[in-house]
Amino acid sequence: MANGKPSLPYDFLNRRLGEFRSHDAIPTIVENITLGLVTVPKYTNEFWTSRQRQAAPIHEVSYRACFKPQLPRFFINLLTRKGDIVYDPFSGRGTTVLEAGLMGRNVIASDANPLSRIMTEPRFFPPPVPAVEKRLSTLPQGIERADIDLSMFYHPDTEKEIVSLRTYLLNRKSGCRDDMIDRWIAMVATNRLTGHSPGFFSVYTLPPNQAVSQKSQQRINQKRRQEPEYRDTHRIILSKTKSLLRQLTDADKKNLERSGKKAVLLTRDARSTPEIREASVQLTVTSPPFLDIVQYREDNWLRCWFNGLEAERIGKQLTMAATVKEWTRVMGAVFLELYRITRDGGFVAFEVGEVRKRTIRLEEHVVPLGIAAGFTCPSVIINQQHFTKTSNIWGVGNMASGTNTNRIVVFHKQ
Repeated sequence: MANGKPSLPYDFLNRRLGEFRSHDAIPTIVENITLGLVTVPKYTNEFWTSRQRQAAPIHEVSYRACFKPQLPRFFINLLTRKGDIVYDPFSGRGTTVLEAGLMGRNVIASDANPLSRIMTEPRFFPPPVPAVEKRLSTLPQGIERADIDLSMFYHPDTEKEIVSLRTYLLNRKSGCRDDMIDRWIAMVATNRLTGHSPGFFSVYTLPPNQAVSQKSQQRINQKRRQEPEYRDTHRIILSKTKSLLRQLTDADKKNLERSGKKAVLLTRDARSTPEIREASVQLTVTSPPFLDIVQYREDNWLRCWFNGLEAERIGKQLTMAATVKEWTRVMGAVFLELYRITRDGGFVAFEVGEVRKRTIRLEEHVVPLGIAAGFTCPSVIINQQHFTKTSNIWGVGNMASGTNTNRIVVFHKQ
């Protein structure tokens, strides 16, 4: 019994996984694998699909190395009830907590990168499109260029609009006068700074979840023989707002607002979260940094500039372990903190990957860490599906040609 609610039995998850049939009626493959001194059942099937149309559009903001919302939805459906607390200690763009909010759960998110909260919080309180349009119409006209060289990314008039918007938002924030409409506009603009289509402020560049350096962009421009064309930033912000809010029902909005009002959104190292009560979290769903395969500082320098953040300082605070030894040291401390905040009968779904050309399987290192912290490990889940457009990009290997996989280690606090 936890917080007045009976906890799920230990074998509940494994029974459901073993009985699962995919949408093609394919049975689950069950195998036993030995990880260190522990033998754990491994379940392989298409437990969820990442087909874009099956996810709520409110999730469609770009952030490096994020998973699809169908992953946390699977575990939230299976292992929580309405009102339970769902947590993500490496929250990124907020996929886990937003999906939990849509499903009527209470949420806690933490991330060492302050951009995470900027990208997450406004989507719990989506404003009406006319309110965004009205606010944009009142913004001052851009007359100044940026204090850094952005000429390789933006047409001069586009750059002036970006600088004007940045100045307005930073002034409102510094004076504690920013409201949820301002924060929504900041979130959308941050997401539209660079990309590879006319739906972004910039000339053609890399996908929007990473910003190349000025020199790299100059080389891209030379190779493509392109120059930045004018982009109407207000029109793009309004268009993206409409896209994010499409299909969002009144019930969805109520669930998000209810969850957002109670949400605890931390900018913290996952190893120390004193704001979270002991034995309060029913489910953690997370995907930690996979060694050093994603360079968050280099990818986010332009987003940091726009939001008045110091990319260099933030980069030093992020977990970017270069070796397995260092990575396991950091994650060992994370698991101790997860054990403290997880309630009796609670679960942790910890995504791992095969990195460095499949030479390192992180589950082999994660399982002993969780057990050392006090958890049991009831199962390893392999979600196997057809390739999606983001598969096999960040150095996380796939099991075979033509498939994309998520590898989840599940822990339980008995």
